[in-house]
Amino acid sequence: MAALHNTSSHIDPISAAPQLLLPAPHAAQRPHLDIPDIPGHRAAPQEGLSESYLVISGGTGCNAICTAFARASYVLPVSDDGGSSSEIIRVLGGPSIGDIRSRLVRLIPPAAPGTPLDALRTLLAHRLPSGNDAARDEWRSIVEGRSSLWTGIPEDRKETIRGFLVYFEGEILRRAHKNFSFVNGSIGNFLLAATQAFFRSLPSAVFLFSSITNSQANIIPVIATNHTVTISAELADGTHLVGQCEISHPVARPPSDENEDLPSLTFDTISPTMSAQTQNVFFNPTSKDSYEKLRAPIRRLYYINAYGHEVHPIPTPEYISGLGSNEVLVYSCGSFWTSIVPCLALRGVASAIARSGSLRAKVLFLNSKNDRETEGYTAVDYILAIARTLNARYQTEPYGLALGNAATTYPVSAFVTHLVYLRGCAVHVDVARASELGVECVEVESGAVGADGTPLYDAMCAKKALEQVRGGRHPCT
Repeated sequence: MAALHNTSSHIDPISAAPQLLLPAPHAAQRPHLDIPDIPGHRAAPQEGLSESYLVISGGTGCNAICTAFARASYVLPVSDDGGSSSEIIRVLGGPSIGDIRSRLVRLIPPAAPGTPLDALRTLLAHRLPSGNDAARDEWRSIVEGRSSLWTGIPEDRKETIRGFLVYFEGEILRRAHKNFSFVNGSIGNFLLAATQAFFRSLPSAVFLFSSITNSQANIIPVIATNHTVTISAELADGTHLVGQCEISHPVARPPSDENEDLPSLTFDTISPTMSAQTQNVFFNPTSKDSYEKLRAPIRRLYYINAYGHEVHPIPTPEYISGLGSNEVLVYSCGSFWTSIVPCLALRGVASAIARSGSLRAKVLFLNSKNDRETEGYTAVDYILAIARTLNARYQTEPYGLALGNAATTYPVSAFVTHLVYLRGCAVHVDVARASELGVECVEVESGAVGADGTPLYDAMCAKKALEQVRGGRHPCT
């Protein structure tokens, strides 16, 4: 990853670790590397002339289709405050790493059962039990190297991972008064949190994770920060919701700790205003099917600092450069306002997308049904929300005419050229209206079906959609 040219001074403490692999270069420029594989690693096919993709997505929404992109860079938000990430944030602070861990684990190269790479995937995808005592007991066996989860993992990688888990435990013990809960904790999250805290660099943490697992996935955190990142939604009735959980899937939160330290505020600090939690905020994805409706539709999403003031962060340079070097931009399926929009509501992103000289298509994968965030939306509503977010007034490079606050910096087609949707989906698609906006509609059929009969995306139908986009694509201007 290109981001690591300025972080090399931070990786000396483990540079001597044996057989750690080199980081993956940018997907669009990745050469063939003659690197020894972990035994059991099934090499990926040569990519040849396949197109390069920049995929904007959240944690689980894109996992089902990520194998459809042969050469891809993945831009992920760092603002999820649910799951075991919430407990890490509460005690250690720092950006959320749950979505990044989810994608890194998903993109570990396939390997036969029982091979070292398969054992690594099992360990890093493992979650501790839901009981407090059972979780602590299993954590002890893992951190002490006694757990059966270590079976089959090469000694060099085992000791590298275990060393950072020991470091993670040390950081937890330094904050013992905060009573960290290991319940349902993700080992992959603990590893990423430890490396991020050690290096003070999220890109370096991603690099180490990828190196240990032989992954050549290019994962780009949307914001490179060591602080907690908080999003807020303004509803149409003027009310505001703070934090991804509160916007997407609110859960009961425990009482706050009145002695919680106020995070330091710097120019790029984005820290939470919500009360600190005293235990994990669990989220069951099926709960989205029985959500409590928002009191009003979401008008916009924005970032806030520790004092609740709106801020406009700068995206990572790798994100902006990726928009200027890849051929296809993909807005993935998933939680729209809390997974996709946080990657768009940033300074400079609009002009990077609209003025890109390399992007030949900008494709929105429409969700097969709406959720709490998008109740009542049509396909056109999704498209217009993307354009409205990217044309927000804080963009610093106006183009064309702007009247007051109703700036129409770029046309809709500068941001979205194609809409992919599933046949039989529950979201209304007005093909004629989309065409008027300059967006070409691509309908595909999927063999995957949800429990309620709604069609679901899989890698095969995503590939078919991309082939249709490639065959009928009009150049972006």
